[in-house]
Amino acid sequence: MASVAPAKRQAAKVVQALRKAYPNATCTLEFENPFELLIATILSAQSTDQRVNLVTRSLFRHHRSAADLAGLPLGALEKAIRSTGFFRTKAKSIKACCQQLVDQHGGVVPPEMDQLVTLPGVGRKTANVVLGTAFGLATGVVVDTHVGRIARRLALTAEKQPEKIERDLMDLLPQKEWICFSHRMIYHGRQVCKARKPACDRCSMQGFCPRIGVAE
Repeated sequence: MASVAPAKRQAAKVVQALRKAYPNATCTLEFENPFELLIATILSAQSTDQRVNLVTRSLFRHHRSAADLAGLPLGALEKAIRSTGFFRTKAKSIKACCQQLVDQHGGVVPPEMDQLVTLPGVGRKTANVVLGTAFGLATGVVVDTHVGRIARRLALTAEKQPEKIERDLMDLLPQKEWICFSHRMIYHGRQVCKARKPACDRCSMQGFCPRIGVAE
């Protein structure tokens, strides 16, 4: 990362621009409780939120608790989530996660990072999504491919590993911004700052973005 003071000034500009462009940005996964968000987030790996929402609308209609999914035969769970991709790995993780929730947490999703990351299929990104969006706890910054890519382009980090990117962003951003910052960066990545052809001409940050790694 660049020296801290200039980087913090850059981060403040980014926060302001994102707040203005996406004032109502929030998680686009559909859920009614922390458990549903946890499962939806696990399913969202290498899939779209739209596809996950289609799957979970049906899945949660019939299986509403950790005990329900823990008791569902693996083949049936695989069939239910097949269209999200990597369904065999996801099904095994979800069953094991739900069984651990039942065995160790009474079927309730714990609102603590150190307990969440011990669940099968749950890393810091998933834990941050659940803690920030379902519990309103700013324990970290969600770093998905959009957040990592845009943070590098804006010179907020030079790192490529999600946990190192998250550490840089946590150092630069006020904690009160951590949750909304990720939602807004994801919106920006989907709508403007795309991986292959970023729409720099209509970006609200073009005046101060160094466009690191963007091909001319």
